Amino acid sequence: MKIGHVVEYIDRQKIICAVILEIKQQRLRLLTENNREVNLSASRLSHKCEVHLDLSMGRDKVVSTLREIARKRKKLIDDINIKELWEVLNTEQEWIDLGTMTEFCFPENPDYDNESAVVRAFFANRLYFKFNHDRFFPHTESQVESKIALEKEIARRDRLIDEGSDWLTEALKGNTPNLSENRLDIINILKSFYLFQTESEHYEIGKKILTKAGINPEEGVFKILVKLGVFAENENTDLLQFGMSSSFPEEVIKHSKELTGSHQDLLADGKRKDFTMLPLMTIDGQLTLDYDDAISIEDFGDYFRLGVHIVDVGHFIKKGDILDLEAMARGSSIYMPDQKIPMLPPFLAEGLCSLKAGELRPAISIMINLRRSYDIIDYKIIPSVIKVAHQLTYYDVNMTADDNKDIIILRNIAEQFRQDRMAAGAVQITLPDINVWVNGDSDITVNRINRESPGRMLVSEIMIMANWLMAKFLIENDLPAIYRSQTAPRERLYRRNEGTLFQNWMQRRLISRFALSSEPEPHSGLGLNAYVTATSPIRKYFDLATQRQIRAVFGFEAPASAKEMDYIIQLVEQPMSCVTKIQYNRHKYWLLRYLEKRIGQKEEAVVLYKKRNNYQILIPEYLLECDLSLSGGIDLKPEDLIQVTLQHVNARKDVISVFLG
Repeated sequence: MKIGHVVEYIDRQKIICAVILEIKQQRLRLLTENNREVNLSASRLSHKCEVHLDLSMGRDKVVSTLREIARKRKKLIDDINIKELWEVLNTEQEWIDLGTMTEFCFPENPDYDNESAVVRAFFANRLYFKFNHDRFFPHTESQVESKIALEKEIARRDRLIDEGSDWLTEALKGNTPNLSENRLDIINILKSFYLFQTESEHYEIGKKILTKAGINPEEGVFKILVKLGVFAENENTDLLQFGMSSSFPEEVIKHSKELTGSHQDLLADGKRKDFTMLPLMTIDGQLTLDYDDAISIEDFGDYFRLGVHIVDVGHFIKKGDILDLEAMARGSSIYMPDQKIPMLPPFLAEGLCSLKAGELRPAISIMINLRRSYDIIDYKIIPSVIKVAHQLTYYDVNMTADDNKDIIILRNIAEQFRQDRMAAGAVQITLPDINVWVNGDSDITVNRINRESPGRMLVSEIMIMANWLMAKFLIENDLPAIYRSQTAPRERLYRRNEGTLFQNWMQRRLISRFALSSEPEPHSGLGLNAYVTATSPIRKYFDLATQRQIRAVFGFEAPASAKEMDYIIQLVEQPMSCVTKIQYNRHKYWLLRYLEKRIGQKEEAVVLYKKRNNYQILIPEYLLECDLSLSGGIDLKPEDLIQVTLQHVNARKDVISVFLG
């Protein structure tokens, strides 16, 4: 290389033609076709030749000549067919030098301009050959196919970004576009972006669409999706995030209807006892339609017989069939203020498997004999056929709690059993339930439910008793099940049920997490030596799986092994975790929606503890925790009662802020 030689280099994905003005070791000072002087290393050159320009003709003339050379070389690119060359050369899989490739492209007396045209052509089109300064290597057929697919995908993404941003821009102007089929891919990208954020496979393209449309990707996505009619204003996005469907597959519905239409003689096999003469009652909330359990009480003078009758869901839902697999995938029914999603299709959950008054149903009955002092004498578990006589609500029971003889006996049994559990070390946490209910017009009703009312207390304790006895029965029959256990709390804040609201709330934080296993272990929180849940087989798959083990004792089906029960635990824990989050988040969402209209309202609060920059407080009226900023000079202590004012609430962002006073 000498001063005056024409060279080329790559800058910002463009090939620039230049002439050498000065050489210092391996550094070059160049004058480019753009009339700029640059300094760069000789290793940066993409092409060099012995074409020499007379620098004395003046800068303008030199620049003009460089432009003419560049124009000529660009025009020569039109004579190069890279695809045809690749079709001939790709089988060799060898490096091809610049001179050889130039002869392939320009067989008749190629010159430096032809060489430059080859470099330019292969630099612009790297689909078929790997380009490395002055040599070329053909890609394989599979590599070319992959590159073509990638280019198509990049083109598709670029098109989506342009179309999507234009479309959203129109929507922002108030021109709501139709959700035509060719827009569905854009809609799905925006939905995925909102629901899964950085974990979305469409995160980057979604962000570009929104940014180009002038929308803050962190703020405006949900409102846009509502405006487009994709989301409702109160959309339950948790269901979408966790993949929980409110509808059932067609084949599941079909099988449910087939079961509903079938008729069986429940006493034909001789394994079930006829308990249809017993005056059974269900006790549930006013809106309940899926009745899992019923209670009976008989007074024999010197002893009582308590019956807890659980609908035998396993009689209808066979292990491994399409309904069973669907229920296992769901894990549980989902109860929310504005929606209920059953574990089983409604035809079964509220029909064939529900203990509806006056209807014959197969059941697993726990018959418990008790002394007049309400201590347990013995018990039996019996497959049965039952018919509910009375469908009661908690309100019905509360209204007759002091007058109805049967209810009085049931209350006494429940209270005695609780005392026995507490004497064994049970942790009694007494907190109200905050019930949030939303009607079809999104009108929100919030009320506090006393969990210690006669109806709720007696049902709770009697079901705990039934579950404990079923665990005992399975242990006696040496069968694995889904046993629930719990170690002792890290600390006890009060004795028996004597704790304040503050102590009850904080005690809940100190409770150990429960564990599930196919082997029984003590449940410290309940004060019991073993425990299962099997009283809600319509609503919870764990209960159904355990009920099947009881059915196996009576020969209705083969028992599952410990390994199979552990597998069910492992499989169902994930959907159960999702159900718990969905129910909690939706309850809080509607509670905050209720409070959005009460900005400026004063509420009593309890100080829980001090953090670095604020206090954590509890608003008892809604059992809602939130932060309280530190106020100058005010020192608060745990359990202090204060008054706060609602300052800002945003349900969609899960935000609530208050100030003192």
